[in-house]
Amino acid sequence: MAVLALGLNHGSAPLDVRGRFAFPADALGQALRGLGGLLQRAPAEAAILSTCNRTELYIATPDTAPEVVPAVLGWLADRGGMPTSALQAHTYVREDCDAARHTFRVAAGLDSMVLGEPQILGQLKRAVKEAEAAGALGSTLHQLFQRSFSVAKEVRSCTEIGAHSVSMAAAAVRLAEQLFEQVADTRVLCVGAGEMIERVATHFAARHPQSLVLANRTLARGEALAATLGGQAMALADLPHRLAEFDIVVSCTASTLPLIGLGAVERALKARRRRPMLLLDLAVPRDIEPEVARLPEVYLYTVDDLAERVQGAGQRRQAAVAQAEHIIDAGVQRFGRWLAQREAVPLICSLNEQVDAWRAAEIARARKRLAGGMPIDEVFEALSQGLARKLMHGTLAELHAAGGDALAPTVQRLFLRGGGPAP
Repeated sequence: MAVLALGLNHGSAPLDVRGRFAFPADALGQALRGLGGLLQRAPAEAAILSTCNRTELYIATPDTAPEVVPAVLGWLADRGGMPTSALQAHTYVREDCDAARHTFRVAAGLDSMVLGEPQILGQLKRAVKEAEAAGALGSTLHQLFQRSFSVAKEVRSCTEIGAHSVSMAAAAVRLAEQLFEQVADTRVLCVGAGEMIERVATHFAARHPQSLVLANRTLARGEALAATLGGQAMALADLPHRLAEFDIVVSCTASTLPLIGLGAVERALKARRRRPMLLLDLAVPRDIEPEVARLPEVYLYTVDDLAERVQGAGQRRQAAVAQAEHIIDAGVQRFGRWLAQREAVPLICSLNEQVDAWRAAEIARARKRLAGGMPIDEVFEALSQGLARKLMHGTLAELHAAGGDALAPTVQRLFLRGGGPAP
């Protein structure tokens, strides 16, 4: 069974390329079924991890990588509307134990834009649940992901990889504090109601801004989050008309098209009499048109920009990376052994079937001999000799054909417990 991890991330592809290949949460099931149809052969397995920093496909299939990878790349390229050759320049492929190492590093936060960030583990667990719900998760990927969760837990428990971690939400507030003397004097708008917006809104709420408003496509969901933070909610449709009210706008939605365009920001700036605005676009694909950054009174930061500002804390944790890599190495070795054992299962089954057939044949002969009046001791002797000859015939024939040198160590391990000389 080949195990593959194929994808693109913040290190291999720029933000706008990643945005083209992001999978909305409600589209994962259909995408998994489409990917399963592409793989065709049972028992092919698949899972998709899609975050603002990465889109990765995890696949287990009886086919080899050269058979699978071109087809999967073509499928992914079609979804993003990009030629396969152009996509290939931004993607990476990991196989078998290298795929396991990559998965374990992702789960442990070692492959994250912000070293050691814990959110990726929850995102990976959700990806596994989606694959399971779509019927795309089998025993091989189940083992891969369960072992990745275990390795991530050990890394968190036994190293300081997460110590002094600066989250994207905390970095957003720190950036606001650098641009405005007091966040308490600002009006903050958070667009969306997902996990990232909830964390950002919570950090801003702790600074007690003049107002904290949450805009979401589903007003009730925005109201529920606003109620827990002492803020207010507004309909997403009101955003263009009320944009001028806010000094700080943070947006992170699953929209496939920008929600805040250049014209809307220009009108807001005119109404604000050119007072500056801080816009944080944490969405992939973008929620805010990139042309907005050209306006002199606007400070626009993307998720990639924000990540660069928190790398200092990541550098202070580099000392823990080596220790984490040792934990991952051990996990990869264990998975490799499990995978090798799985590969031997068909051979083991065939051997058992062959031995059972030989045993049944010798028992049938023994019964005929007993019915013919042969003494029982002679029957037992003939039975044992018949089984022994069948069991040893192939091995002895190969030893004679090979001259004994090549197969001798293997035969000694299999048949001679005391490690004596080969027959």
